[in-house]
Amino acid sequence: MLSLLQKPTRLCDGIRRREVLRAGGLGALGLSLPFLNRQRSFAAESVRPSLPGKAKSCIVLFMLGGPPQHSTFDPKPEAPAEVRGEFGAINSVVPGIELCELWPKTATLTNKIAILRAMSTGDNAHSSSGYYMLTGQPHAPMNAENVNPGFPNDFPNLGASVRKLMPAKGHLPTSVRLPHHIFNTDGSVWPGQDAGFLGRSVEPWLLNCQPADPGFHIDELDLNSDVSDRRLNDRRALLNNINRNLKGANDLISTETYGQLTDKAFDVLSSPKARQAFELNREPDAVRNRYGRSQFGQSVLISRRLVEAGVSLIQVNWFRGPDEPSNAPCWDSHAKEAERLRTVLCPPADQAFSALLEDLERSGRLDETLVVMMAEFGRTPKFNANAGRDHWGHVFSVALAGGGIRGGVVHGASDNLGAFAQNGKVSPADLTATIFHCLGLNPNATIHDTLGRPLPISRGETIRPILA
Repeated sequence: MLSLLQKPTRLCDGIRRREVLRAGGLGALGLSLPFLNRQRSFAAESVRPSLPGKAKSCIVLFMLGGPPQHSTFDPKPEAPAEVRGEFGAINSVVPGIELCELWPKTATLTNKIAILRAMSTGDNAHSSSGYYMLTGQPHAPMNAENVNPGFPNDFPNLGASVRKLMPAKGHLPTSVRLPHHIFNTDGSVWPGQDAGFLGRSVEPWLLNCQPADPGFHIDELDLNSDVSDRRLNDRRALLNNINRNLKGANDLISTETYGQLTDKAFDVLSSPKARQAFELNREPDAVRNRYGRSQFGQSVLISRRLVEAGVSLIQVNWFRGPDEPSNAPCWDSHAKEAERLRTVLCPPADQAFSALLEDLERSGRLDETLVVMMAEFGRTPKFNANAGRDHWGHVFSVALAGGGIRGGVVHGASDNLGAFAQNGKVSPADLTATIFHCLGLNPNATIHDTLGRPLPISRGETIRPILA
């Protein structure tokens, strides 16, 4: 078997670099690449709206586990103690908009933020509600936990649709996820994190990393010491030549899709500028400290660098480390919620979110960068016996800023217990429609499923009251 690189590391989308740089068309040589048989890409029609969107890029901060709306963007200071919790509300820079006291830095920036206080999935399971939030399509069935990707729940996520409809601006792919995929405690991977029926050619790159670790770097983006840029280009030419000669030799192998994947891998490996986007050691210590030295904070800093490098959509998942408590991992605060919010959850989130908005504003990029802080659902109005809150998809909050969003506004309201939507209820489909609109994509633009049926990228309505 001809292998062009020796070190069997994996690229961001899970393919071994050895496989990516191996001479193409192996099926014709009696060998197999079974994953290629599954590579399909279907045509998409990008219909632009009458007015171009203001955002060139979007950063999605996904707060894995489900933050409590009461202790983030929808405090209930007048509610009974068993509902409001032990934290009070603070005034923000915008008169009339209050946040939980654990978000002091964000409170100084609400003039740039639109808050949705009546977001709803109606789904109380991480996996299925998460699928709804990441794709804008309800999971079948709802309230299904520990489910995995696959038909009929194979609608492409936001990043895949963006990668399909928006051309790459440089050597990096259009969509990137970091620092890991989303999974439940039993190890099951949520649906809605990949390209689904659109195929691997437009799947958002997954960058597995721990950027807060000392000496952080990404092995997959480093060339072996014996591989110069010239040698890499020679190998690329060899691979392209072999692929051209073997094109059509095996109808079961999608050499076109394989070629797209290898071309993008070569683009990154051969571009120092592309690789530099991930090099946090180029940032001053003062900047890194402002984002916080947490894994989440440093991942958010990478997202800002990826925007500067021309990536259109970056999804930063809240870091789920090995030391997370099994009964309350990440924001899934089933137990001792107040302690976790005060010590490990709100401070790094408040720090990273505010630093990102401040940096984008300072550089002049906030107007062209949409930032969305969201999760799969919220938390129950009342505490359980373990001093925690449980899953609640009936109402929760989402924050948006920049990129065509009107700051200093609150859309929708929950009832006095933060339990159900009182007015201005919005769905995940409405949220995805708004994100696409801000990026200059018509939410009615169509993609085609495996049967060739045209499907709109969103079935929601743009949330007009929060648009600038």
